[in-house]
Amino acid sequence: MTEFMRLGRLFRVVGFTTTHRQLFLSSPAELMDGISTQIDVHIGHVRLMLLTPYYRNGVHIRRAGPEQFAMLSERHGLKPDDEAYTWMLAPDDDSFVVASPPDWREAEHALMGDRESLYDGPWPDDLPMESGNLL
Repeated sequence: MTEFMRLGRLFRVVGFTTTHRQLFLSSPAELMDGISTQIDVHIGHVRLMLLTPYYRNGVHIRRAGPEQFAMLSERHGLKPDDEAYTWMLAPDDDSFVVASPPDWREAEHALMGDRESLYDGPWPDDLPMESGNLL
């Protein structure tokens, strides 16, 4: 998979662990009417990030294109080697991270029990969950 797009949902930054340089975004079901699933995104080995706290129009996570990367490189001093690790986060702004390929999980919110995140485990082997990573 080369991109992850979930438009029309509210995503928010829910955590960043400095010791492991991990960023977490979440779109819980209770934030919007008519939504039954929770979507969590994990991005590891973050070296640099420019974020907004909320993504009201959803996320469109993909590698920065050549023109975007050139602009980001000029503004933020990115090196040519960073191009393969620069990920744009939103469909309509300049939010980005320089990090390992992101991964995501989506499951019915009702099945989560007391868990706040789809990355809190262990999960039962038979839990119906979609997941993927961007390569």
